This record gives sequence, C-alpha cells and structure tokens, in this order.
Amino acid sequence: MHENINIFDTTLRDGEQTPGVLITSNEKLKIANKLDELGVDVIEAGSAITSKDEQESIKLITENNLNAEICSFARPLQIDIDTAIECNVDSVNIVIPSSDLHIEFKLKKTRCEVEQMAIDAVEYAKDHGLIVELSCEDATRTSVDDLKSLYTKTIDAGADRICACDTVGILTPEKSYNFYHELSKLDIPLSVHCHNDFGLAVANTLEALNAGATQAHLTINGLGERAGNAALEEVVMALESLYNVHTHIKTELFYETSQLVESISGVVLQSNKSIVGANAFAHESGIHADGVLKKSETYEPIKPEVVGHRRRFILGKHVGKHVIHEKIKETNTDVTDDELNQIFMRIKALSDMGKTVTDVDLQAITDDILNIDIDESIHLDEYTTVSGNRVTPTASVKLKLNDEDKIEAAVGVGPVDAAIAAIQKTLQNTVDITLEEYHVDAITGGTDALIDVLIKLKCDDKIITARSTQPDIIMASVDAYLKGANKILTDKKRK
Repeated sequence: MHENINIFDTTLRDGEQTPGVLITSNEKLKIANKLDELGVDVIEAGSAITSKDEQESIKLITENNLNAEICSFARPLQIDIDTAIECNVDSVNIVIPSSDLHIEFKLKKTRCEVEQMAIDAVEYAKDHGLIVELSCEDATRTSVDDLKSLYTKTIDAGADRICACDTVGILTPEKSYNFYHELSKLDIPLSVHCHNDFGLAVANTLEALNAGATQAHLTINGLGERAGNAALEEVVMALESLYNVHTHIKTELFYETSQLVESISGVVLQSNKSIVGANAFAHESGIHADGVLKKSETYEPIKPEVVGHRRRFILGKHVGKHVIHEKIKETNTDVTDDELNQIFMRIKALSDMGKTVTDVDLQAITDDILNIDIDESIHLDEYTTVSGNRVTPTASVKLKLNDEDKIEAAVGVGPVDAAIAAIQKTLQNTVDITLEEYHVDAITGGTDALIDVLIKLKCDDKIITARSTQPDIIMASVDAYLKGANKILTDKKRK
C-alpha cells in the first residue's frame, strides 16, 4: 500500500444523488469548508452542467480559495467541460461508460467511438488548463484489456489520473485486489470508486488501495445512490488503525463532520453506524462497561476522542452497579452501598417494563431514595403556539427561571421547533444548551395517541437524556426539554 493515499470526497456530487437529498448552495459551502478543514485532497463539488443553481454552488466554493482541489463531474462533452471551466474549478472528473452493456444499450455507440470521445474530452480539458481524472463507469463489468486500451489512449492524450468505478457494487475483496492490481501496472495515479450494493464498498476500497490504487473516492456517512458509496470515515480509520497508514486527515473532526452532513442531507444515521453512529462508543452491558471504566481498550478498538466522538453508558436492563455509581458521582452525590442497591433495583424494574432510563430518571430515583427535595430551576407557567398553512409557526413561553419571570417568543419550521427556540432564548444568558438529538414516537394508535419524546441535550461536552410522554406532541417536547435543562442546572448547582 502506498504511504500517501489521497482522499477524493464526492459527498457533494455522488452523495447528493442519494434519493430524496437536495443540498442548497449555502449548505454545499458549509460542507465544503468542513471537508477542507478535515483535510481531504479533492472535493468533487458537483456536476456543473446539471443546472444554473449547481453552477452557482460550485462558484461559491471555488471563490473561497480552499486548500483542497475543487473538481467538477463532466461527461466527455465540450459543453460539460466549458461549463466547469466557467465555474473556475481546478479539475474535471470526466466519466465515460466502458462496459459493453453501457456502450451498447445506453450510449448506442461503438467502442471505437467511445474511446475517441474520451480522447477528445481529455485533450480539450488539458488544453484549457484543467487537471483531468478519467473515470470509467461500470469498469468492473468491462474486460481488463478494453479498460487498458481506453486508459492508455487517454493517458497519451494527457490524463493526470485514472479511476475505475465499481458502479453497481459487484466486486468482492478478492476480485477488487486482482482488478486494481492489474490496473496499477499502467503506472499512473489510480483511483478506486466503490458502491455499497452488497455492503462491501469499504472492504473493496481497502483491497484496491492494498493492490496499488493511490486515491479513494469516498463520501461522508457513506451517502450515495442506492446503498451508497464507501464511507470516508470508515476507510480512513481502517487505514489509520488497522493498516498503520497515517493519512493527513484530521480524524478528530469526523463526528462533527458526520453530524453536519446528517443534518443538511436529512439522511439519519443508523445508531450502530461504525465510527460516527450514536452507539459506536455506547455501552450497556455491565461486563463491558466495567471493563471500559477500568481500561477503555478492553471493549473499544479506538478511543472515541480520536474521531471527535464521546463515550456513553446506557442505563438499560444489562447495566451494572458500577456504571450507575459512576453516573451518580458525576453530580457530586454520594450514596451508600445500600442506597446504590436500591437505585439499581429501581432502574432494573423500569428496564424490565421496557422503559428507557434517562439521566433525568436516574436523578429522580436517586433524589427520591436520598430524600432530596427536587429543585426545579425552570418552571413553565404557560406557552402558546400558532401554526397554519399561511402562518409562520410562532411560539411564546412564560416561565420562571430561578424565581425570575421570563417571557420570550420565537419562530420555527414548525410549532415544536418554535417552542423549543423560545425556551432557548429564555436560557441564553444562563446556560449554553445545544439540542443534539430529538426522537418522537406514537406509542398508542389513533389521532389521540400518546406521544413519547426522547431528547439529548449537550452542555459543557456532556450529554443529558430526557423524555416525556403526553398526548400533545408540543407539550411532550417542551416538557422533555425542560426536564433536561433542569437536570443540567441542578448538576451545576451541586458541583
């Protein structure tokens, strides 16, 4: 494997082709800035020929003078390359179908005609000062001889890099090694581009790099068409941790980059997603949690801080007393062995009933057993929301904060968002709280269903979970938020 592996990020192009995803110009710029901070070598900012809005998005990125090479996808057509040039990109990723299937049924051309298209496009792009990467679409269903013929002719025409795309994700790791090893003999920078149709994109990418490929096409969170592309964070951490290949990527930014892309794309990560998923460093099992508390390596392959994540202990039916004790100690509260046992039994009983035990629940149980009066720093007096098809969702709240009356109003994308925003305004000079996660479920049927809201709030790098179950989704959301905020303020007072 080469010592210097380049990272080509295609979140803004192939990633945006995820069904249902649409990223605005300003959102693309935010992601591009974060990718640049992360340290990727190439950012494929989009396909300039797609639309006027796409061209404006790419121009917005190129105008920011990022360190990364800014690239545009292009067909082997002069109009595509001209449009990319107008956007001031550094390079073009010229993509041309190479398999008999694509050439015959999609392009309806001969192989000779396709090769000439590729040669002409490369020469034209080079004549206009662009870095050129020539990508063969459906390369893994193309004979190696045909691929080498096409690549050799475009290299002679001036291509700087070549890329072989596993367009429908049919490679296996063994085939990937042999395939890319053969192409690496062309002695030019070689990119691997894998799709995840069989869940093998990361493995196939690593084998391609092991076989001599020098650059990987990747996306944050594995976004992409159908089952997605190889996930950037997974490939890089495998290189760093398993292959001992040190990239120039700032891995400590992975979690916040992942969160940004998740928020903008609207594609929610599965909780057990590796490296950046909510449960990637979460522990419930008593045996595992005990081991991690003693030495993290016992049940964690890497420390969460390496990827900007955090460790969490879940209060579920498998939890052990040591985890409960640690969470109680975080609030500067002391308990005896007997009191700890009582708390432990109460949590077990709640878990057996199918209830997720939150940090607020733990505090309530602890305070009850220790006979500590619950001190609510925030008390809601009233709230009002207004929403409709021709009305901007608006909310006003009146609450007592440390016995002081506070009244605020805010707007949002919906009544829940507006209500939470209004509460946040009342707290902005008291405590800095960020809403990290928000989940809502209907736990009974019908329009009068009970609504269960579970939220996670962040304050001073600590995550607090809280929940509320009500027939009114707005009230459940407000109640859960205030429970979490009260927990945060109570912890601060006790410390």
